Amino acid sequence: MTALLTPELLRRLEQFQLLAARRAKSSAKGERRSRARGQSVEFADYRNYVAGDDLRYLDWNLFGRLERLFLKLYEEERELPVTIFLDVSESMTFGEPRKFDFARQVAAAVGYVALCGFDRVSVHLFPEMESAPGSKPGTQSPELTAELAARGALRSVRGRKSAMQFFQNLGKLTARGAANLNEALRRGALRSRQTGLAIVLSDFLDPGGYEEGLKALLGRHFQISAVQILAPDELAPATYGDLRLVDAETGAQQEVTFGKFRLGTYQRTVQNFCQRLREFCQARGVNFFSTSSDTSLEELLLKQLRRAEVWG
Repeated sequence: MTALLTPELLRRLEQFQLLAARRAKSSAKGERRSRARGQSVEFADYRNYVAGDDLRYLDWNLFGRLERLFLKLYEEERELPVTIFLDVSESMTFGEPRKFDFARQVAAAVGYVALCGFDRVSVHLFPEMESAPGSKPGTQSPELTAELAARGALRSVRGRKSAMQFFQNLGKLTARGAANLNEALRRGALRSRQTGLAIVLSDFLDPGGYEEGLKALLGRHFQISAVQILAPDELAPATYGDLRLVDAETGAQQEVTFGKFRLGTYQRTVQNFCQRLREFCQARGVNFFSTSSDTSLEELLLKQLRRAEVWG
């Protein structure tokens, strides 16, 4: 497949850093301020000297004024966990350009900014794929074996040097099966040992809704950005007449007569759905973006996400 991001866009993304409203709580060292006290160069506070403390951190200037011993404390630098929830269900293959391809590009960009900032990236894919139905060990196709390995590698990625392999693993993914958005977000929230930033990339067109899943992430104190990706034909259909519609995930079929008169009704329904999702997110402090898969990637990454202070 072609490169997910152009060299020029990568150079521009290197100038950004993901912005966290809350300080990092990860146990691994990185470049984010945390409430932990350690040995970085960023001064935090003083405390009274206790026998056995490292004498190198005594403030002798303060002792000269107060004749009491105080120990200087410094803020420990920690990494920021960044979790990307990527919808790889069959419905994401719809449209031209495909929603799935656009979502992978956004995932690649978010991951690259995080890796350049020495943050840890975890990609949670839904639906999950363990193996081909009914297959025995050693009988899977090379493509399926490669994708399973890529999915495993994407669960935890660190360091800027991992960026190229990160892109390659994203490129090996395929979209298939039916998603359960609420369950995927709930599982991801429970599996995360440390919370941080959560980026949800999906069309959000799940009959089961999205509310409980987003609430589960909020309950674990994730800072969430939700990016809804829809295809141009979903926003403004160009096909009319007697149609047989087939659900990409369930296979369910329905025959409809779709004329230009119904186009307005359809578009209002889509707009109302997107507006309810937007209001749900905004009421709970979730960054929300709705975009078409034919949107300029630079418009979303360099303008919209920056204005919303996802990164800067």
